[in-house]
Amino acid sequence: MDIALYGPHGFYTSETPGRAGRRGDFLTSPEVGPLFGEVIARALDDAWQRLGEPGGFTVVDAGAGPGTLARSVLAAAPRCLERGRYVAVEVSDSQRGLHPDGVESTATMPTDVEVGVILANELLDNVPFQMWVHDERWRPARVALDGPRFVEVLGGEPPPGVLPSDARLGARAPVQTGAAEWLEGALHSLGKGAVWVLDYVSATTAEVSRMPWREWLRTYRGHERGGHWLTAVGEQDITTQVCLDQLAAVREPDAVRTQAQFLRLWGIEEMVEEGKKVWRENAAAPGLSALRMRSRVSESEALLDPAGLGGFLVVEWRV
Repeated sequence: MDIALYGPHGFYTSETPGRAGRRGDFLTSPEVGPLFGEVIARALDDAWQRLGEPGGFTVVDAGAGPGTLARSVLAAAPRCLERGRYVAVEVSDSQRGLHPDGVESTATMPTDVEVGVILANELLDNVPFQMWVHDERWRPARVALDGPRFVEVLGGEPPPGVLPSDARLGARAPVQTGAAEWLEGALHSLGKGAVWVLDYVSATTAEVSRMPWREWLRTYRGHERGGHWLTAVGEQDITTQVCLDQLAAVREPDAVRTQAQFLRLWGIEEMVEEGKKVWRENAAAPGLSALRMRSRVSESEALLDPAGLGGFLVVEWRV
């Protein structure tokens, strides 16, 4: 997975890399429109105020992609960044080249953040994980070559305790060592503040193991589902359901909300009402600003949809 996504000819690192966006391969919340970033800016200001409005407040946008979220947050001009900084972390050279002015663009996570918020929007689903298969007992699936093809080979190591003991024959589940290591590193690097993870998350590994594996292990390209994860290597995104119990084993979160709940908490509905009001006042001769305010209605519908982006979870750890 690491080679397929981030290797020399990987999906995110090739000469024509995959990316989020309407002209890309998949759509994430920031690409729906600027409203998502505007609400995130409000939440960041609240976190900053709760910490006593410190100078040097740092926002770390982990897995920043082409910088779409950064643009929206900066355009919203949160007070926390007046004396603070926005760090956009992205491994892809080509995507870092698209980052907006006003951010610190880097390929690696900072190791020392005195005070701030580290946020990961749809990052942990792309972090490489171990695949385990229940073949009368849990066994790890390795990747090997059979001529020109990649194939699975089952190992014999003892399974980690997170895997359910009552799994059916043929069940599959992820063991997300990479995501756990990322979270541990993020918490360790942060002196004071919060870590926010926004992603499609299931409560337990057992729940994921009961799904058909193609529901929790997905591939995408060109806004459509891709093929088997061992095919078209470097030409399609590979993404997995995130297991909350495995992240909680690093440290119990302080808050778990749906994305819809999170966005409502920080005022998305009043921002939509504001957009409607501005549109009514300017509908006879609307300018670009009024059109943007009107778009808040459709953006909010997508962001709050419980069957879509609104059903994602926002998991928070406070330090």
